[in-house]
Amino acid sequence: MYYHTREMLFHFVLCLFINPYYTKSSALEVMNNIGKPGCLTQCGNLTVPYPFGIGKDTGCSLDESFYVTCNKSSAEPKLFLQSSDIQIYSISDSEFRIGTDVAYKCYNEDKSLSWDYEGRYSISPFSFSPKNKFIVVGCDDYSLIRGVGFSGGCFGLCSEAQHAPDNGQCSGMGCCETSIPKGLDNYNITIYTFRNHTDVWSFNRCGYAFLAEEGSFKFQGARDLTGEWSVWERIWATVPVVVDWVVAGNCSECKGNSSCIKVDGGGYHCKCNNGYQGNPYLDPGCQDINECEDSGTNPCYGDCINTLGGYTCSCPSGSFGDAKVVNGCHYTKDSKISPTIYIIAPVFGLLVILSVIVGIFFGIRRKKLMILREKFFEQNGGVLLRQKINSQGSHEAMALFSTAQLRKATNNYSQQNIVGRGGYGVVYKGVLSDRRVVAIKKSKIMDGSQTEQFINEVLILTQVIHRNVVKLLGCCLEEEVPILVYEFISNNTLFHHIHSKFGGMSWFTWDNRLRVAIEAAGAFAYLHSETIMPIIHRDVKSTNILLDENYTAKISDFGLSKLVPLDHGQVTTLIQGTLGYLDPEYFNTSQLTEKSDVYSFGVVLTELITGKKPIGVDRANVEKNLATYFVNAINENRLYEIVEPRILREGTFEQIQAVGDLVKRCLSLQGHDRPTMKMVAMELDNLRKFTIYPWVQQQSRQETRSLVVDVEQSDLYEVPLVSYSTNNSESY
Repeated sequence: MYYHTREMLFHFVLCLFINPYYTKSSALEVMNNIGKPGCLTQCGNLTVPYPFGIGKDTGCSLDESFYVTCNKSSAEPKLFLQSSDIQIYSISDSEFRIGTDVAYKCYNEDKSLSWDYEGRYSISPFSFSPKNKFIVVGCDDYSLIRGVGFSGGCFGLCSEAQHAPDNGQCSGMGCCETSIPKGLDNYNITIYTFRNHTDVWSFNRCGYAFLAEEGSFKFQGARDLTGEWSVWERIWATVPVVVDWVVAGNCSECKGNSSCIKVDGGGYHCKCNNGYQGNPYLDPGCQDINECEDSGTNPCYGDCINTLGGYTCSCPSGSFGDAKVVNGCHYTKDSKISPTIYIIAPVFGLLVILSVIVGIFFGIRRKKLMILREKFFEQNGGVLLRQKINSQGSHEAMALFSTAQLRKATNNYSQQNIVGRGGYGVVYKGVLSDRRVVAIKKSKIMDGSQTEQFINEVLILTQVIHRNVVKLLGCCLEEEVPILVYEFISNNTLFHHIHSKFGGMSWFTWDNRLRVAIEAAGAFAYLHSETIMPIIHRDVKSTNILLDENYTAKISDFGLSKLVPLDHGQVTTLIQGTLGYLDPEYFNTSQLTEKSDVYSFGVVLTELITGKKPIGVDRANVEKNLATYFVNAINENRLYEIVEPRILREGTFEQIQAVGDLVKRCLSLQGHDRPTMKMVAMELDNLRKFTIYPWVQQQSRQETRSLVVDVEQSDLYEVPLVSYSTNNSESY
């Protein structure tokens, strides 16, 4: 177990088990109930409640996991977890807070590394709370956080310090944050840099990565980027980490008048029932609260009678009304009239009034909802879109869906209908009233100033008719952010079929890989050169290439796509894309061209050939970036060392070498050295037309050199090859 040794400069208030309105006797009883008899329960200004206990082998804690140490060597006693140097700053009934550990890298002006530190932390048998966020601060940095069964990352980029927002938020410009899963009990943080801070060294020399309680770190923009050690000291001094704790087992420790709350993943907590107070882990358990002696919290202006777990408050004899309200009890002069009448009449009248109010409320709410939907429809360009549809006569090509239609199709956007999540939205599977299965994408954000551009792009995308492009069927403009409706593709992503280790991929032969690559390249070539206005996808990756029931490739996710005016060869944009696929020339210049898609598609081809992921967190440093590693292997004549073994069995030297050379050109650092997507599709198609399988070569007297000599029966797959000319149902 690794523990950090830094002391924090702040303290958090302990969530006490004591109510300030208790009577003296009950307060004393509860105070005596904080820890076991004869055990210390105070360390400085911190109270230590059982199941935690001060001291090892003292019997004061539930077990060795819960013992803590009180160090009184300094002026102010400090509390530490077990015998470690992890200082505890507060303990509640399900959490405790500790300090964070900051990973950092700092560079000299000559690109050399001046300071670096990798963050590591283990808190087993406890776990880090999902209330924490993983945060990266810097202008040329990205960082990975890894634990058992989990890895994640984040990167911060900026070209000038003043571009970073000074509003306390980590939005990606100089600072980014991401979530961690529940149950993480250890982590390792590694921080990397893109260019050793060369371009930003004048105002940002260091990058930092750390775990923090959500909301505890307020990003201060340029001050944090230029401050070097001042930001490190502020993080170290003010940012806590939340740790979840549970009791192992099956509710064996919960004492009287308490309830057991089971925790997902194992373990439980004990909690006093309503109307009781105390420590639910120690005998005699939780004690009854005398509400009648606590007029501040439980007011009663009549006759108060304490009961176990509650109390009754009624008007004195001969009066009626609400005894919990000042002057709420009333006396009647006519004793012949039953007090019951005075109770029934107001209750009946109140019910009538409430019924009228509820009816008016729902009527107003429904009207407001209709007005709001009309407002969103106009705000999102619905009127403009209708005019364009009518003027173009394209009613069948573009559909306008209502909110009610899509809610019904997705069972009110049920969690069970979610089929995908991304940085820009959530995708649901839906079934329309005409039984069409569709994919419904709810985006997170949209710039209201670009409404007309959005409408024009939607109209153009609905006219993109290609058998290898996911069809946009229509949209819904009655929500705050427009919702897009696509045809549903059922057979997962290309990424899944390349990297999945389960289920068997007998269909995924070398010939079928070439076919999928040809279909995808042809679709991108179509978008670049054959649409009304050229479309640059800007997020080409294997997760955005879907496969339908016939394993036919379908290009999807145009969330980042850009339309290029016919008189412009490039577009200047905010840099967006996916790490590992991002065109380095686009990253450095912000100039987006069609060749940016070519580079990203080259990375997809490397995945198809090698079976490796674009960024390998578990690979050696020279192999982490697949594109760079692949080009180096080509240059060093080591291509066949990194090719997936199955391809070596099914392909030929000449064929694989030709694909490798094509990928190398696609991955050129300069865009003008790359082929067009149309050229890529043509070259791949020519290679596939002249494919010669190893067993055919043996029959043709070794006319083409095979990669294997002995072809076993296991290399012949029972699943037939899928021809991309047989899918007649999707020729639209």
